[in-house]
Amino acid sequence: MPSTFSYTFDTPAYKGTATINTGLFIGGEWVDPVEPATIDVINPVNGKVITAIAAGSSKDVDIAVAAAHKAFKTSWGLKCPGATRGRLLNKLADLMEENIDELTALEALDVGKVFTLARGTEIPASIKCIRYFAGWADKIQGKSIETTENKLAYTRHEPYGVVGQIIPWNVPMVMLSWKVGPALATGNTILLKPSEITPLSALKFADLVNQAGFPPGVFNIVNGYGHSVGQAISEHPAITKLSFTGSTFTGRKILKAAAETNLKVVTLELGGKSPTIIFDDADLEQAIKWASHGIFFNMGQACTAGSRIFVQEGIYDQFLAKFTAVAKALGDAIGDPFSPTTRHGPQVSQAQFDRIMSYIEVGKAEGGKVVIGGERHGEEGYFIKPTIFTNCTTDMKIVQEEIFGPVCAVMKFKTEEEAIELGNDTIYGLGCNIFTENTSRAIRVAHAMETGSAWVNHAHIPELSVPFGGYKQSGIGRELGEYALETYTQVKGVHINIGTRL
Repeated sequence: MPSTFSYTFDTPAYKGTATINTGLFIGGEWVDPVEPATIDVINPVNGKVITAIAAGSSKDVDIAVAAAHKAFKTSWGLKCPGATRGRLLNKLADLMEENIDELTALEALDVGKVFTLARGTEIPASIKCIRYFAGWADKIQGKSIETTENKLAYTRHEPYGVVGQIIPWNVPMVMLSWKVGPALATGNTILLKPSEITPLSALKFADLVNQAGFPPGVFNIVNGYGHSVGQAISEHPAITKLSFTGSTFTGRKILKAAAETNLKVVTLELGGKSPTIIFDDADLEQAIKWASHGIFFNMGQACTAGSRIFVQEGIYDQFLAKFTAVAKALGDAIGDPFSPTTRHGPQVSQAQFDRIMSYIEVGKAEGGKVVIGGERHGEEGYFIKPTIFTNCTTDMKIVQEEIFGPVCAVMKFKTEEEAIELGNDTIYGLGCNIFTENTSRAIRVAHAMETGSAWVNHAHIPELSVPFGGYKQSGIGRELGEYALETYTQVKGVHINIGTRL
């Protein structure tokens, strides 16, 4: 039988015991993998093992897909009215709300998130996302189309069936809700692979799915590595739709695998190297606060992280001095995610820590100047101090490549045209942040940026009703809003002859 894991939290931020199953969730039940194997889950604060989860394989993917397909044909999909799907999603959101502290604690333990910040932002946002799409469930509709008096023509927006979903390790509950909400609202069934690095909150979520009363097989989880479970999901012929959030490198592999098997429809939300552009007429204090949030949120582990900061030359020195002071204050508040004084936690893993530190060394070698940070904090765990580089050129690796850590490059620009050119000088196009009090300029620059999202006078705060996705190598397709429903439905044109005779 699959094992369970209990962890008692006795911290200033949260006191309680979290209990989750660590097996695979298939057909509404917790099961062991066909081939016994486990993966250790590591605490990023100290590098110690928290627990071990079951590790699936392609054989488990086959079983989960069969369970999801059965549920789609018998109890979900077109067999289940939208109003019923919406009611179940709302019940699921209620249960998430009832367990919000436990979900937050698991993410703080597993990912290294600051508990108070995650409790106030990410987990509530995940709950709101499920509620948002619950409201759409009975509003999936086509339209009648005029042809002739002898024909009735209309469209139906139908679910794909079994969809595969692969989520990243940086914001597990947010990414899970972005994918699960629209997929279930539109009548699809799901096989989800959480990150093997941060699976705990997703496993807790599966228990809540059962408690909410979803039919068995509607939602399934197979834990495992990308090269095994992820690849099996990408190649499975019975999965006709796949949604992935992660690196551009992995996204390419998934797209290739999907094309070579059954041409499954793929949505990809990939890497970013977002510019933050600050004009000399900006509200400087607000720009500094938002720029700090833009790069140092979640310890820089965000796809829309504003890691390239371009400041107009007239305010550059003033900005840099104050921005450095903010980074120093943040660095002074590094520590245990459950401490009420902590504002900056660890990176998620040893591999991520090593990757970020290697980029810092490359930045120095290429001539960049470290104004603050650039080193680890403490003797254990994966803590890196907020890091600011200056003296950077646009061809440097730390300016062109996604670091996914608390590292940014601050550079000068002279004119609006130069700012646009610098901001677009990247293979990515996920987001941008623009700071100016000139409304016309704000709109011009937002329209000129080659990005899927543009934030003016704030930084990477998505809205559930507004689509999110990337240009260029930052992805394919959109999540959130009504646009997300389109990615989980396929349109059928129905032609009814009511008068024409041969």
